[in-house]
Amino acid sequence: MKLSIIRNACRGIQIQQARPGSRVFGFSGRCRPVGPTSSTVIHRAAASATTSSGTSPKLVLNFGKEDGFGYDNSVREVVQSTKEALVALQRENPALKPVLAIIQAGEDDSLLEINKKMAGKIGLNITQICLPKECSEDEILEEVLKLNEDPRVHGVYLHLPPASLTSRVLNALKPEKDVDGISDLNMGRLVRGDVSQRFVPPIASAVMELLERHDIPLEGKTVLLVGGEVPLGLALQCLIQTSGMVALKSHRSAENLQRQVMQADAVVLLGAGHMDLPPTWVRPGAAVISCEPTLITDDHTIELSSQTGIGHLTAAYRMQNVVCGGSRWLQEQQYRAWRLRSLKLQPLTPVPSDIEISRAQTPKPVDQLAEEIGLLSEELEAYGRSKAKVRLSLLDRLHAQPDGKYVLVAGITPTPLGEGKSTVTIGLVQALSAHLKLNSFACLRQPSQGPTFGVKGGAAGGGYAQVIPMEEFNLHLTGDIHAITAANNLVAAAIDARMLHEATQSDKALYNRLVPSVNGVRRFSPIQIARLRRLGIGKTDPGSLTPQEVNAFVRLDLDPSKVTWQRVLDTNDRFLRKITVGQASTEKGQMRETGFDIAVASEIMAILALADGLGDMKNRLARMVVGTSRSGQPVTAEDLGVSGALAVLMKDAIKPTLMQTLEGTPVFVHAGPFANIAHGNSSVLADKLALKLVGRDGFVVTEAGFGADIGMEKFFNIKCRASGLRPDVVVLVSTVRALKMHGGGPNVSAGAPLPREYIDENLSLVAGGCHSNLRKQIQIAHLFGVPVVVALNVFKTDTQAEIDLVCQIAKECGASDAVPCHHWARGGRGSLELAQAVKEATSRPSNFQFLYNLEMPIVEKIRTIAQKVYGADDIELSPEAKAKIDYYNQQGYGTLPICMAKTHLSLSHMPDKKGAPTGFILPIRDVRASIGAGFIYPLVGTMSTMPGLPTRPCFYDIDLDPVTEEITGLF
Repeated sequence: MKLSIIRNACRGIQIQQARPGSRVFGFSGRCRPVGPTSSTVIHRAAASATTSSGTSPKLVLNFGKEDGFGYDNSVREVVQSTKEALVALQRENPALKPVLAIIQAGEDDSLLEINKKMAGKIGLNITQICLPKECSEDEILEEVLKLNEDPRVHGVYLHLPPASLTSRVLNALKPEKDVDGISDLNMGRLVRGDVSQRFVPPIASAVMELLERHDIPLEGKTVLLVGGEVPLGLALQCLIQTSGMVALKSHRSAENLQRQVMQADAVVLLGAGHMDLPPTWVRPGAAVISCEPTLITDDHTIELSSQTGIGHLTAAYRMQNVVCGGSRWLQEQQYRAWRLRSLKLQPLTPVPSDIEISRAQTPKPVDQLAEEIGLLSEELEAYGRSKAKVRLSLLDRLHAQPDGKYVLVAGITPTPLGEGKSTVTIGLVQALSAHLKLNSFACLRQPSQGPTFGVKGGAAGGGYAQVIPMEEFNLHLTGDIHAITAANNLVAAAIDARMLHEATQSDKALYNRLVPSVNGVRRFSPIQIARLRRLGIGKTDPGSLTPQEVNAFVRLDLDPSKVTWQRVLDTNDRFLRKITVGQASTEKGQMRETGFDIAVASEIMAILALADGLGDMKNRLARMVVGTSRSGQPVTAEDLGVSGALAVLMKDAIKPTLMQTLEGTPVFVHAGPFANIAHGNSSVLADKLALKLVGRDGFVVTEAGFGADIGMEKFFNIKCRASGLRPDVVVLVSTVRALKMHGGGPNVSAGAPLPREYIDENLSLVAGGCHSNLRKQIQIAHLFGVPVVVALNVFKTDTQAEIDLVCQIAKECGASDAVPCHHWARGGRGSLELAQAVKEATSRPSNFQFLYNLEMPIVEKIRTIAQKVYGADDIELSPEAKAKIDYYNQQGYGTLPICMAKTHLSLSHMPDKKGAPTGFILPIRDVRASIGAGFIYPLVGTMSTMPGLPTRPCFYDIDLDPVTEEITGLF
C-alpha cells in the first residue's frame, strides 16, 4: 500500500503543445464551485467558532477514454483498493470510522473540494477546521496540537498557503497523522527506506503511478525533475531511484535546461509559477507530467480525462494514506511485545546505604520505560523524568488480552522490625525480568509519610532490591495521599458546616440557600435530585415541594455524638488523636469532640484501592456513611452533596503511578490502605493494568500488608471479591530472626539491639518457629486452595545450617518449595532460585476458593475467620458489638465481607503470644463499617489510627544539601 497526506505546493506551470508522440499529462480548464461533502466544518474566527454539518450528494467518477498513461484506471484502482481496505478494516473493527481532518485558511477552493469528494467516495469522514485567511502560525499550531490528541482523527491535511507550512507547523504534526508525508521524520524515513511507518507524499505517489504506467520500460530510464520545493523533489528522487530509474534535478532558469529535457525519458514539472516549455524540447515518446492543479468540477461529478492532471490521483492516494493511518492505529492498539532493557547492577561489599545505592543508579526516562513495556504515549501522564501516571484507557485497549500469572507476597507474623516483604517483591521481579527475561510487574503500596519520618522509614525496598528514585517514592510521589487528605477533610468540613447551618436556620431559610434562585430560576442540582429520589420524592420543580418534603430534604439531622468521620493528616501526630472543634464564637456554640487519623487510614484510601474504575470510585464515595441521624438513619457523603466534588479531587489519584526497580523493571505504585482497619493491599486497578501488560506468560507480583493471617486473608476475601482476580501462588516471606522469636526467643523491639539469640546460631529456636508460626501460615494459604513458595529472606547473621533447616521444614509443612533469597545484597541475581520456584508453582493449576460465603450472618463470618485463620476456640461479642451488628443487618449491610482489625504481632489478639496460639477466645470490642469501601471491620482490642512520634524519630537523620539538592538520611 502506498502512503500519503496533502501538500498543495506545485502551481502554475504551463506547457505549450507537445511534439507528436510525446505524452503530456497536466492540469487545464477552469474551476467551478462544488457542493458540500459529508463533513463537520468548524469555522475559527477571532472571537467565536461555529460548527455546521451536512450530507453531500452521491459522488460519481466519470472516466473518459483512457490515455496512454492509463490515468483513469489508476484513479479507479486506487479508489477501489482503498475502499476494499476500509471495508476489510471495518469488518473486523466495526467501531473504526477513519476521519480526515482538514485545516484550511479561508474558504474552500476547487482542489479542496476534490479531496473532500474523494473522501466521500471512499467512505471517510471529514472534519474541517476553517481558519481566517490571514491566520497566524500560533493559530495553526493550536489546531494541529488538538488534532494530534484526538484519537478519532487518523489523518490531517494542511490545506494552507506554502508560507504557512513552516517547519514549526509541519513538525508539530504527529508523524502517524502526517498523511502528506511532509514532516522531517516522515521524510527521513522515506530517505532511509523505512517502509513500515512512513507516509509517501500523495503527489509523489501519483507521479510514480503515472511513470509506472508509461508504455515504455522504466528501468535505467532518466527522469528530469524541474523546479519544485525540497520535500517533494526529495521524495520523488528517492522513489525514482528505488524504482531503478535515474533521477536528475534541474531549475527553470538553468542554462542547459533544453539539453536536459531533450535527453530525458520523462519530465516532471514541479515548480510553482508559470513556465513555458517549448514542444520542440520534448523528445518523441517522452512523458511530461505537470503538477499544476487546475481542475474541471461540477456539483455532482469529477470529470477525468487525459487533460485533467494528477489532482484526482493525488487525492486518491491521500485518502489511501488516511485508511492506512487508521490501520496502523488499530495495530498500535493491539498488545505489544516487551522490549525491556534492564539496568546493570554492580553490587558492592559491604552493602552501602539504601539512598546511596538508589542515587548510584540512573533510572531510565519513564517514557522510555513505558514504550519498552508496550504503553502508548497517550496513555502516559509524566510527573517529571522518572515517574508517570498511567491512564485507565489501557484496560479498554487491552480488554481481550489474556491476563498473566498473579503472585501474592505475604509473610509470617513479623517482628516489630518487619521481615522484608517489599524487598522480596522487588527482588523477585528483578530476577524474573532482568535475568530470566520474563515479563513481570511489581505492584506496591504508596508509603505514608508518617512512618517515613517516624520509626519504620520508607517502603521502597532496601539494599539492591529497591524502587528508584527512592526519594520520590517515599516523599509525595504524585500527590495521591494529598488528594485523599483534601477529599477526606472536605467531607469533615461539610459535616460540621451542615450541622451548624441546620442548627441556626429555619427550614425555609435552609431551602432558599440550598436551592437558590439564579436569574429568577430555581433548579435542583443533579446530586439534590438524587437525594429527593432516595427520600421517595419524585418532584423536580423546587416550587412544588410541600413543607413536609422541604423539611425532609433540608434536614440531615446528624447526631453530633454519632458522627464517625474524622479529619486526616499524613503525619504521626499523637496530640490530634482527640480534639475539640467549634470553639470559636463564630460557630455559635456548636462544639464537639472529634479527632484526626493518619491519612492512609481514611476510608477514601480503601476506596481508591478497591475501585475498578472512575465510575465505581464515584459510586463508592457517594455511599460512604459519615454518621447517623437522630432518628437512627445513616447519612452519606451523597446526602451531604459532596460526593461529586470528591470524585473531582480524586480523578487523577485513581491512575496508578509507573516507576522502576534498580534493574529497570516496571513497578506500579498505587494506594496504601491501613492493614488493620482496612485491607492493606495495593490497588485493584494497578493489578489489572499490570496483568494485561505482562501478557499471558508474564507475572504480576503484588504485596499484602502485615502477616498472612491479616493481609493475605483480606487480599483473598476482600480484594479478590472486588477485582474478580484469582491468585496463582503465594510467596510466604520468612526470616530466621522472626522464626526464632516464634520459637521462644526473647522479645524484639524497634530501636533496641538484638539479643544474642538472634545473632548466634540456634537451630532449636528456628525449628520451633517453623513448626508453629510458619506451619500455620502455610495452612492458612491452603485454606484458599493456593500453593505456597516459602522465601527465606537471608540476613548476614544467618548460618547455612539455619537456612537449610528452614527450607527443609517448610517443605515438610506443605510448601511447594522453599528457597533462600539474597536480593538485598545481590539484586535480582540473588532471587533467581525464588523466581524459578515461582515459575514452576504457577505452571500448576490453582484451586482458589473463598473462606466464607457472603450470605452467611456477620457473626458467623467473624467466627469463621477467628477459628480457621487465627486458631481461636470461639469469639466473644461485647454488647456494643452485638448492637452494631443488629443495626448493620437492619440497614442491609449484612452481606458485606469482613475486615478484621487486630494486632499484626500475633495470630491471636494478644501481641505477646508468639508462635501459633490456641485455646483462646477472640474478643470483639466493637464493629464498624466502611460502606463505601464495602466491608465491615470488627475491632479486636484497641486500634490506634494515628501513630505517634518516638523519642528519636527518623527525621533527625534526614537532611538536604542546599547546593546539590541531594537528600540524606532516608531509608
